[in-house]
Amino acid sequence: MTTPNRIGALRYALIAVGVTFIIGLKTLSIVWPSGWSWGVGHSHYWPMILGVYATLGVFLIRASGNPLANRSLIWFTVWSSVVHAVVMGAMAFGDRAEAGHQVGDVPALLLLALVLGVLMRRAEATTIAVTGLGARRVA
Repeated sequence: MTTPNRIGALRYALIAVGVTFIIGLKTLSIVWPSGWSWGVGHSHYWPMILGVYATLGVFLIRASGNPLANRSLIWFTVWSSVVHAVVMGAMAFGDRAEAGHQVGDVPALLLLALVLGVLMRRAEATTIAVTGLGARRVA
């Protein structure tokens, strides 16, 4: 994969994740509530999590313009998604009423983290090779 293709793939992934975070989470919770929303009835948690993820989505879309200048945000998204998935998976395992998350948002977050992580690593490796900085990290 060439340098422009690697960065282009990362850009498209950031836009897709950003849009999903902005409008997709609410939609998924309506279509498949047992796999995407926690608890039954009204929850103060849900609007808060939607707000946090929508905000992150906006910043991921903005980061797509220059992903390598936004490494910290992208790696935060990767690792916070892993942590979120692990915590949710453990909670869903302990509460059988929430078992749908084991096949809903838990694997989705792990897949998102894997895709962004792999694409980010490839984009970073390409930058290091092109700039000739060897093992040094590019700021």
